[in-house]
Amino acid sequence: MEQVVKEFIRGDVEMRIPVLRLEIDYELTTLHDALLDEDLLTIKETKKRLEQLRQELILLDV
Repeated sequence: MEQVVKEFIRGDVEMRIPVLRLEIDYELTTLHDALLDEDLLTIKETKKRLEQLRQELILLDV
């Protein structure tokens, strides 16, 4: 039973990593646009979201 749970979690992780990479790309595009527009609020929010995504990717990419 324990092995089944590990395999399920591993499969879930393998599916989440590509999605995370797409989310990071989107947030980087948003940050680029905010920098061009000098939108300080969006810059701050986007950086915070990028940090969260980065930490999740590090945890999953082990």
